[in-house]
Amino acid sequence: MKVKEVAELTGISVRTLHHYDEIGLLSPGRKAESGYREYTDEDLETLQQILFFRELGFPLKKIKDVLNSPSFDRREALLLQKKMLLEKRSRLDQMIELVEKTIQHAEGEIQMTNEEKFQGFDFSHNPYEKEARERWGDEAVDRSNAKLADMSVEERDAMAAKMNDIYRKLAGLRQGAPDSEEAQSAIKDWYDLLNNNFGSYSLEAFKGLGQMYVADERFTKNIDQFGEGLAEFMSKAMTIFADKTK
Repeated sequence: MKVKEVAELTGISVRTLHHYDEIGLLSPGRKAESGYREYTDEDLETLQQILFFRELGFPLKKIKDVLNSPSFDRREALLLQKKMLLEKRSRLDQMIELVEKTIQHAEGEIQMTNEEKFQGFDFSHNPYEKEARERWGDEAVDRSNAKLADMSVEERDAMAAKMNDIYRKLAGLRQGAPDSEEAQSAIKDWYDLLNNNFGSYSLEAFKGLGQMYVADERFTKNIDQFGEGLAEFMSKAMTIFADKTK
């Protein structure tokens, strides 16, 4: 199938399919006599996998890592995706029930306690996402956990103190330019700390981590405890550091 036909079949825009091709996530696997590249049935199966992962909130980079993992198994992925979707459906059902009760409360039909008003909200991490990460990659996570396990309590406390010192230093600089000498010096300290304590971070991985600071609200909330806007400032500074150091 040509890219336009795939777009019509799936409802995905041609532009999105071209983007998937450009980033190496999904490239048409067959070249037709006309010279145009065409999607095979296998490509369509891969696209379906991608869309399942997207529905579950996986970022494109993570999907690419999963699909390229030597241990990736399509049937196993489908079973895990089913688990994750059932979990998502269960959470949505709880939220719908909570909304219905809240409407009844607002109309005076029932009375809700403050505790009942917030039953159903769950901001915890999806347990199956952790399973997927461990199954299909994230070797850096494994190395990081191994390093932490080998540390004594004193070493962990010292590392935490260093992290907080860097956070506070950057928080004091966040109103300035992320490419300033002071900011870049502090970000280098952050880069060195991560590499010394959490495994080996390439410059590209360091840059990607910075992007996660603003893309994932859990990172943002944690970092911004040291000063509102710190996560965004660090993300920009980390990108500048990675690009300049290459």
